[in-house]
Amino acid sequence: MNQENKRILMIATGGTIASKRSETGLKPLITSDELLSYVPDARHFCQADAIQVLNIDSTNIQPEHWLLIARTIEDHYNQYDGFVICHGTDTMAYTAAALSYLIQNSPKPIVITGAQKPIDLEITDAKTNLLDSLRFASCSRAHGVNLVFDGKVIAGTRAKKERTKSYNAFSSINFPYVAVIHDDHIIFYLDDKDHVTGPAVFYHHLDSKVALLKLIPSMDAGVLDYMAEHYDAVIIESFGVGGIPARETGDFHSAIERLVRSGKTLVMTTQVTNEGSNMSVYEIGKNIKQEFGLLEAYDMTLEAVVTKLMWILGQTQDPQMVRELLYRTINRDILYPV
Repeated sequence: MNQENKRILMIATGGTIASKRSETGLKPLITSDELLSYVPDARHFCQADAIQVLNIDSTNIQPEHWLLIARTIEDHYNQYDGFVICHGTDTMAYTAAALSYLIQNSPKPIVITGAQKPIDLEITDAKTNLLDSLRFASCSRAHGVNLVFDGKVIAGTRAKKERTKSYNAFSSINFPYVAVIHDDHIIFYLDDKDHVTGPAVFYHHLDSKVALLKLIPSMDAGVLDYMAEHYDAVIIESFGVGGIPARETGDFHSAIERLVRSGKTLVMTTQVTNEGSNMSVYEIGKNIKQEFGLLEAYDMTLEAVVTKLMWILGQTQDPQMVRELLYRTINRDILYPV
């Protein structure tokens, strides 16, 4: 099929790109059809339809919304050649990662985009981002879940918002850009669609009982006990390459022992954005990892770890299967040699 004949479904969920000013601040009010009207040049390379599934600030995004978006794509998968999701930027990286696990092995491109400024402003990044996304979703060499923003194509599991105001808000963490888009040209750095075999696989369950504990000096380990009581999995963001505070009281050691013995899932990661964790480097991490067989995120982003655990625990509670699935590479999410 020629690029100009591609059928693309744009799915609107709200966010800054669809916002207008109100007395209480920016609020998503622009409809899906209105969004498309701002990018008339898209008619030159695709036939785009629009559907509105949400119109919310992305701060309010929940796992149920990820399931709704994935289900919408599944319901329309056979009718379209590609999909573009317009989304708020604040939780966009979480949504991109979640969709990477809910929709796997897709030969059709699924693109998430948004903007730092509303699309109805004279000076905005929204029109460029939306047009670039429609263009990428129309490309015969594109596949899988990716985030398109500021001319960069980022694997859905590798995106992180690192700037709150600038147009270059998102970076690809511990992984190269999939492609860049300049004017009407797409330059691929990773051109591997021929590796996608078989049909797309859709999943329909997530376990939202995943918690994050960000360590700070002086933290009481009782917080971990509370989390173990209320969640099925806990992610600990430690310092540097990873470790657990070793106090004379042994409070963190004891709390981790209780959590692991109770059958809950514990994953160690790092607060540092780039280069990932490796608990085997220092004694303070190596000993406790070996004692309890702790899982480790390595080079995965926090957004990927959170949503991957939700997806895994939505399929199985078996510890061995949890370990196997966490370390299985899905949409480029983990490369570290484990």
